[in-house]
Amino acid sequence: MTFQTSQIASKRMRAFFAGIVLALGTLGAAHAQNILVINEETILTESQVGRHIASQLEVIGREIQTELEAAAQPLSQENEALQAETSALSQEAIQQRPDLIQRAQQLQQNAQQLERLRRLRQQELVATERQALQPVLQALEGVLQEVVNERSATVLLDRSQVVFAADSVDVTSTVVERLNQRIQTTPVTRVRAPENGQ
Repeated sequence: MTFQTSQIASKRMRAFFAGIVLALGTLGAAHAQNILVINEETILTESQVGRHIASQLEVIGREIQTELEAAAQPLSQENEALQAETSALSQEAIQQRPDLIQRAQQLQQNAQQLERLRRLRQQELVATERQALQPVLQALEGVLQEVVNERSATVLLDRSQVVFAADSVDVTSTVVERLNQRIQTTPVTRVRAPENGQ
């Protein structure tokens, strides 16, 4: 199992950004609404801070993958050795070898432990990303509020939520530009989960 960190990061970061899209005001039948549209994915991939976070998560993801590969290596070696020893034995002969049975059981337990470790490391990556995004979300919320106020908008939607939107109502480039002015980098420090998974 390999960490495809860039895809993982992109999907999860988009989910975080989705939480701050604003829907302002109440739709009324008596007057037309001023609606603006942004592309959350573009804000993520093109903003300086978004690229910074993604690149740092990639580094951390490679670090985690190296750790997991190191932990898996002795299990792989033991599995190969056990298979080599039992390949020429019948099932009955193996049953007469409690040492082989014990090794097989231990190997299974170690494999389960490795899988728990994989899940734990993935949780660490998610927590690291969430922590890194906090100041970005605050800055982005301020930018979105500013643009909404300037354009006297009552609704702000993501492109994924609409079937069609004219380019004239898309303020993505403005948001990216202003976000770049406010924040270019943010600390991306690996969060370490307790080894017991609690």
